[in-house]
Amino acid sequence: MAKRKLTQQQSRRIESRHNARTSKLSGDEIAGTIIGQGGHLLDVETATEVRNCARRKNLGAVVTGDRVLLDETIPGEFVIAAVMPRDSLLARPDSRGQLKAIAANIDRIFIIAAIKPELNEGMIDRYLVSAETLGITPVIVLNKIDLLENSQLTSYRERLTLYAQLGYDIVETSAKQQHGMDTLMPALQGHTSIFVGQSGVGKSSLVNMLLPEVNAKTAEISTSTNKGTHTTSASRLYHLPGGGDLIDSPGVREFGLWEIGADEVFNGFVEFRNYIGHCKFNDCKHQSEPGCAIHAAIESGEVSQQRFDSYRRIIESLEAE
Repeated sequence: MAKRKLTQQQSRRIESRHNARTSKLSGDEIAGTIIGQGGHLLDVETATEVRNCARRKNLGAVVTGDRVLLDETIPGEFVIAAVMPRDSLLARPDSRGQLKAIAANIDRIFIIAAIKPELNEGMIDRYLVSAETLGITPVIVLNKIDLLENSQLTSYRERLTLYAQLGYDIVETSAKQQHGMDTLMPALQGHTSIFVGQSGVGKSSLVNMLLPEVNAKTAEISTSTNKGTHTTSASRLYHLPGGGDLIDSPGVREFGLWEIGADEVFNGFVEFRNYIGHCKFNDCKHQSEPGCAIHAAIESGEVSQQRFDSYRRIIESLEAE
């Protein structure tokens, strides 16, 4: 899987959003990485141990994957005093519309989808736009294939063919049958990756398949709502045998995009990029304007109507904020 090159716009976004917040240090600071959170304390892994540390109040959000510096306040007691510059930050709006960071410094995002609770292409598209905007490599994982008859599996594969045609890697897995590990593990090694997806799609079960010693908490789909129940309450970073790190993130009902413009959403749909500048009008909104290159591409079959409809729903959701 080829590494995606950051555009100048993406680089500016990362630089402007994620400049390190620093404070005065003692000169004896210790480098570490945030690997998890427990209550108000953060688990920081240094070269020699894991410490439970508070953070200084002026730092803002500190999340799993952040590279930090610890300052010793009293002998044997350390506080997170600085956050080093981030390569990437995955975030989403919370229920109050406020920015909620999920993980930092990832270079691969594994979008876990399953037949239960349901295969949600709209959520897949939102994660893909986020990945493209951040310049990180996405991989789509179809999990729980053990629940499908052969004809059903064929149908789900057909639904995901569109993404394969766009160049996205797709991995099929079943934690119950230990299927897909020989494909999933090599794709994870040498990278800092995150598992994302709806609650109940089996992210923690996949973690347990890859790392049996972790024993991540799992839960079944609710029989009353057919939706997943939250099991992972905070992101956690695990080290993989053979190299690489994996972050398991809390499940979500929906995934919204944050502080992203219409042009970035457009660029996040990779198949649209060939038509940039080809519309009759420079300010084309790709709705009902004459001479729209995107609509012409849909009519010719070069662009999927399904993906375009998903693009329009994202744009409408941003305009409604």
